[in-house]
Amino acid sequence: MKCAVLMAVMVLFTTFALRNAAATPPVQDDVEMVAVPAGEFIMGSDDPEADANEKPATKVFVGPFSIDKFEVTNVRYTRCIEAGICTRPPNRGYDDSTKANLPVTVVSWQQAVTYCRWVGKRLPTEAEWEKAARGIDGRRYPWGNTFEAERANVDYTPGRLTAVGSYATGASPYGAMDMSGNVWEWTSSLYNPYPYDPGDGREDPTARGSRVERGGGWYTPEWHARTTRRTASGHVYRRFSDLGFRCAK
Repeated sequence: MKCAVLMAVMVLFTTFALRNAAATPPVQDDVEMVAVPAGEFIMGSDDPEADANEKPATKVFVGPFSIDKFEVTNVRYTRCIEAGICTRPPNRGYDDSTKANLPVTVVSWQQAVTYCRWVGKRLPTEAEWEKAARGIDGRRYPWGNTFEAERANVDYTPGRLTAVGSYATGASPYGAMDMSGNVWEWTSSLYNPYPYDPGDGREDPTARGSRVERGGGWYTPEWHARTTRRTASGHVYRRFSDLGFRCAK
């Protein structure tokens, strides 16, 4: 009887452990995250010079979330490859130790989704990304309304990718780095027109279509690094060394 009871306890314990293991992310991502509180913010732009796809500016409510302080780096992404979860980008250098802290690039939307899931996170929605970048006062850049070259890696200034966090004075109101320049960043959202409505199907992860990128890249003009600038690529693939991502939860 005692043996039977002991066996039953062991089975229950093993089942509990396996369920917990399945619910626990397989790796702890070592990047700092910054918290963004719930509330409304101004999304989009009514600036006469803004692109048509940025209009109209509207107030959008976003619930509380956290977002990676830095873009996902080569060294972080390589761990996912080594674990047999993520697939290799087609570019060279992602596994070069001298480039460990550069943003991983030439990653598809699905590769970004897979990585974020592996670390127990997800891609930010387009609304979350914009709020994390500009705060609630409708600013044009993460630091304010006037472009300042020393705050972001854009416009061929250094002419190359830089290690994440290299532009310390370019932080967003919540402390997120490099949300202007360095690399464009994938979001979870389909490229649908404004006003933004998370319930209109644009946040369906199974839907086919182009997904929104934000933030501008190292080679783009400063106008592309505005917090409201939108562009998109097909969710399958993009062969450019200016596109990366960060995760949220």
